[in-house]
Amino acid sequence: MRKQIKSWLKAGVIDDKQLFPTSEGTPQGGVLSPLLANIALHGLEELVMNLAPSFDMKRKDGTQMSVRDKIKSVTLIRYADDFVVLHENLGVILLIKKEIEGWLQNIGLELKPSKTRIAHTLREHESEQAGFDFLGFNIRQFPVGKYTSGKVRGNLLGFKTIITPNKESQIRHYRELKRIINTSKGINQAELIKRLNPVIRGWCNYFSTVVSQKIFERLTHILGHKLIKWGIKRHRNKGRKWISKRHFHTIGGNNWAFTTREENNPLRLYEHRETEIRRYVKVKGNASPYDGNLVYWSSRMGTHPEMPTEISKLLKKQKGKCTHCGHFLRDGDLMEIDHITPKSLGGNNSYNNLQLLHRHCHDEKTANDGSLGNKSDCNSVKPEPPIPDNYIWVKDMLVMT
Repeated sequence: MRKQIKSWLKAGVIDDKQLFPTSEGTPQGGVLSPLLANIALHGLEELVMNLAPSFDMKRKDGTQMSVRDKIKSVTLIRYADDFVVLHENLGVILLIKKEIEGWLQNIGLELKPSKTRIAHTLREHESEQAGFDFLGFNIRQFPVGKYTSGKVRGNLLGFKTIITPNKESQIRHYRELKRIINTSKGINQAELIKRLNPVIRGWCNYFSTVVSQKIFERLTHILGHKLIKWGIKRHRNKGRKWISKRHFHTIGGNNWAFTTREENNPLRLYEHRETEIRRYVKVKGNASPYDGNLVYWSSRMGTHPEMPTEISKLLKKQKGKCTHCGHFLRDGDLMEIDHITPKSLGGNNSYNNLQLLHRHCHDEKTANDGSLGNKSDCNSVKPEPPIPDNYIWVKDMLVMT
């Protein structure tokens, strides 16, 4: 492994058939950096969990915690080289910090002081604001009344945990939108929308599982003002009223939709506030998509924030299985929506006439259900070549017999 990593670091880059040697290391934010961080920090979670039983931890009633409860009371969340350690006792946090520093020193690393904070999630601690930022999110607890308080085993906590996009993420996102608009003075509205939509959708999808609605509303508002200014600079001899009528139209209940005027296929700017907030369902224990527990991960796919609603409903209805082959639909599988009774044979688009299939199962069904001659409504218009006699499908794979 050491030899392989060393060769990657010295591999250089080929651009337009020209080799550019690598001078040193790997750039921050490069594709290799997270992999190297995961390799270097592998075992950190295990270190903290093994330390927990040795700590002197007591319950609120003064009794000693069991080993199991001690382990459960400590939480470490890591993503590449960013990690947080959570515990209600400051003394435990300081002990863990000291042990982590020693562990990192053994592999030639150290905690960066400017990026290391000890903070309380509910109250200020030594001039540090309550809460913390992690992976673009701000995690903080707020004191609330009994009707909105969080609960543990039916007991009121007196506070509620609120997770939002942090200020730095919001500023960075708006600056990117602003940069796109400022460098797009010479292009038409349709091209500008094509440039903005992927950036807006991607950012909103990332933050769609937390308390983001008010932030989405505010970004929609300030982006609208920025687009009006774009129109003023583009049409210097026209007034605001003319610019508004040209570039903003009424769609549904929205009187300020930034959209082109083509009647057949108008392009419309995706607004931040259109994003549906869908609460994240915590992964159970140490579950992994690669642990073979297909039932669990198939059911999770039905609540995935990036999963289209129609597919989500069908996954739940089919209990995560392809109705054609009976195998589970896994995250990453090519899936297609099929009409149980083909439209060419009188079927409709109602929910009861739809099913979710593997792509190859969809092709197989289509070849035999009489709809191949008229598949205007289907994703797989062209049938796959026939499977040779010495090949069969085994668990979604083509295997030679």
